[in-house]
Amino acid sequence: MKKMISGLLSLIAVLLLTACGSSSNENLQSEIIERGKLVVAVSPDYAPFEFKALIDGKDTIVGADIELAQAIADELGVELELSSMNFDNVLSSLQTGKADMAISGLSYTEERAKIYDFSDAYYKTENAVLIKASDAETFTSIESLAGKKIAVQKGTIEETLSKEQFKDANVIPLTAMGEAISELKTDKVQAVDLEKPVAEGYLSQNSDLALANFALETGEGDSKAIAMPKGSGELLTTVNKVIAKLEKEGKYKDFISEAAELTGSAIE
Repeated sequence: MKKMISGLLSLIAVLLLTACGSSSNENLQSEIIERGKLVVAVSPDYAPFEFKALIDGKDTIVGADIELAQAIADELGVELELSSMNFDNVLSSLQTGKADMAISGLSYTEERAKIYDFSDAYYKTENAVLIKASDAETFTSIESLAGKKIAVQKGTIEETLSKEQFKDANVIPLTAMGEAISELKTDKVQAVDLEKPVAEGYLSQNSDLALANFALETGEGDSKAIAMPKGSGELLTTVNKVIAKLEKEGKYKDFISEAAELTGSAIE
């Protein structure tokens, strides 16, 4: 009986904390405007979405997602502050209050949506597989990679897709995409699964790599979205308004094209 009562009290405490957290986040937009700053969590190793490049001799975080973040900050009438971190810390930064939102090539999942608010989709995922150019005639299908090692970035939708579809291969999750590319170039893995625009960015810098003539299947829900603390209310509405405007004007595609031109100055 004591264990049952203790368990019930613990459950009630968790529910109360969740409810309080959601309630306090309703005023997040007002808090951002009052402080005059929007803090966005990013993992800048995923060109052309977010990456570091030398701009006028300075180490700068750039990319399509950064332009999206700036558009939201402009709509709110505040300054944009980027909080750089490893990808597997991007979402948790929302729970700890270190960031107001996360824009880092994130994909919506039902599990994530239980903990965070997600915006409308702003980009549909396109999958790609990178291999060594010298292996182009060897790896011509998913089946041809059976028994081989395939690198993915930890916590991405590509990790899930790879584990589901490369059933006979050894999928290796790594913290950073740059690390995955390095493993491929040094023959420690035989392929890297990633998004097509990201793959194209690395191809522009590495003539020894090639795009495989096959890719993994993506579902209707495999799209990029912005994550916010649960119960963000008005902030979520504002973010969706910005996304709808950019989509109508075709701006996000322009952001990707502009970012692609900067990949030559990307910093690994």
